[in-house]
Amino acid sequence: MTTEKEKMIAAQLYRSNDAVLKAEMKRGRQLTRLFNTSTEEQLDYRTTLLKQLFAKTGEQLYIEPNLRCDYGTNITVGESFYANYDCVLLDVAPITIGDNVMFGPRVSLLTASHPLDATVRNSGLEYGEAITIGDNVWLGGSVTVNPGVTIGVNTIIGSGSVVTKTMPANVIAAGNPCRVIRELTTADKQLWEEKQAAYWADYEND
Repeated sequence: MTTEKEKMIAAQLYRSNDAVLKAEMKRGRQLTRLFNTSTEEQLDYRTTLLKQLFAKTGEQLYIEPNLRCDYGTNITVGESFYANYDCVLLDVAPITIGDNVMFGPRVSLLTASHPLDATVRNSGLEYGEAITIGDNVWLGGSVTVNPGVTIGVNTIIGSGSVVTKTMPANVIAAGNPCRVIRELTTADKQLWEEKQAAYWADYEND
């Protein structure tokens, strides 16, 4: 027989009041409470808590409190992940975050969803759809990513955007609903590499 957790992960209707899911949610809330009440002198402790909370992480990750999630066990984070204040990761379905990803403050990844029919919705059944964030993605402040969305590698999402559909790789996108504004170009790369080189030349001359 398929468990409620297996249904949840498989994007099928499930009941969140299942005993196993309630226990996992309690564990997630305990770990996030400990994380959110830690101090800036406890950076190693914070990292330890995050590694306990998430299914898998890279060696290096940094999240500013406060952090909220449903379970934590459905979240996979790549190397060198950074999230600013008030990150929300509703992980009733898998959340997969690649390497070198940056989140501005108040970014929300929301895998959770509910039936469109009110009678079914009111019965307590719900479902989720996975979210995938590619390598080198930057999400600006207050970006909301909706269920089932994938964001391609290197893409930048502007502040305040609501991402309702999958975004391709190597673009700048923004808006509500979020839409592609333009592609990232070799001219962009050249400009920022020149700025970087100028910075280090200045630094070495100080």
